[in-house]
Amino acid sequence: MKRKHAVALVTGASSGIGRATARALADQGYHVYGTTRGKGSGEVDGVTMITCDVTSEDSVHDAVEYVIDTAGQIDLLVNNAGVGMLGALEDSSVRQHQDLFDVNVFGAIRMIKAVLPGMRARRNGRIINISSVLGFIPAPFSASYAASKHALEAYSQSLDHEVRGTGIRVLLIEPAYTKTAFDTNIMRPDEPKQWYSGARAGADKLIEEALIKGDAPETIARVVIKAASARSPQLRYPAGKTARQLNVARKIIPDSILDGMLRKQLRLDQVTGE
Repeated sequence: MKRKHAVALVTGASSGIGRATARALADQGYHVYGTTRGKGSGEVDGVTMITCDVTSEDSVHDAVEYVIDTAGQIDLLVNNAGVGMLGALEDSSVRQHQDLFDVNVFGAIRMIKAVLPGMRARRNGRIINISSVLGFIPAPFSASYAASKHALEAYSQSLDHEVRGTGIRVLLIEPAYTKTAFDTNIMRPDEPKQWYSGARAGADKLIEEALIKGDAPETIARVVIKAASARSPQLRYPAGKTARQLNVARKIIPDSILDGMLRKQLRLDQVTGE
């Protein structure tokens, strides 16, 4: 069913999951605003594109204020903007880890703090945060990215309890590998260590192959629509076949077995000589 007069704000809407989600919401009758870090304005496929850098409080404030000034309110916020990082913990400087968290965690926090006052005043609103299967099953050579998604999941669950009584819900979408430009939006190690080069190359290859076979962004967008429109929403929505399988696996497979499966998949014991 199409909704009238509902306003959605989607971050990171210039490509991939963000773009597919913004288009899907527009098809559902939402007045959709999508953000991009670059200079972007005007309407694209029914989505009004605006500039917003989620690492800047001023930029976030200006973007949210613009939407409220032009549309009157924000009913739905989809926090999709994010970056990845592939490499061993020692491969990256502390600054690089901080930069990733500034987008993936604090970027979402900035957006949420900006929209909550209006939602609370109307006693209605929904916030959907795009997480990852790595938010519940961390993988080797993804420590910082997985940690950022774990943080986002914990933040979302706590916040949902805090605001639920005011008519606002905070929900999580957990996709696995998706056919997007994620591989080109990954921070590359700024302090790569030679002794991790073999395992790091294996992880790179695994990501490349998985992305080719991954879910289409539209698959994730359909789950966002489901979460946005559910009368009694779940906290977490695994998105795509692989994500659903991993969600079941983490509940029924012992941690020791999952641990061994991950190490075997990346041939870690062979690489490190353990």
